[in-house]
Amino acid sequence: MREDILDALQKEVYDRCRRKTNKFGMGCYYHIAAVVKNAAILAENYGADKEIVMIAAWLHDIASVTDYSLYELHHIHGAEMAYHILKEYHYDDEKIALVQECIKNHRGSVNLERNSPEELCVADADAISHFDSVPGLLYLAFVEKGMGLEEGREFVKNKLKRSFQKLSAESAKYYRSKFEKVMEVLN
Repeated sequence: MREDILDALQKEVYDRCRRKTNKFGMGCYYHIAAVVKNAAILAENYGADKEIVMIAAWLHDIASVTDYSLYELHHIHGAEMAYHILKEYHYDDEKIALVQECIKNHRGSVNLERNSPEELCVADADAISHFDSVPGLLYLAFVEKGMGLEEGREFVKNKLKRSFQKLSAESAKYYRSKFEKVMEVLN
């Protein structure tokens, strides 16, 4: 495991999230950290390459936090940015290609085919990360969007339902209990 790269990526993502140009604020950093945590768990469950999964998880939203104008295609731009970042660490070209595929195919809102357990881990971890970020979602609803109590609660519940529905069947089984507990609190 290349701890040097993982540590450096965590710092890089943290620094980019702190910039005033990051339209998502620090909440995005906590989202990304939750993706990394869940991706590592899923990598063990799926027998995936944990290093590839964790590196891709740290970089999956790098384009969005760097430049908001890249958001719509952040999975494509992020894969390209990951190539350049990882080359600076002399990371293996074949492994970079695997990381790039994970980033390209992580978006649950875009119907993409996931061809490896690593891609599946990153995509599912991205979807489930919202369950670790409920306070941030409530902040988004009530503060950023100015919603009232019921409207905000429904907004968050619907976001979490959509996230859960994006999971693969195996990950949905693994995370069902967490989903039900969070929904119980919101009801």
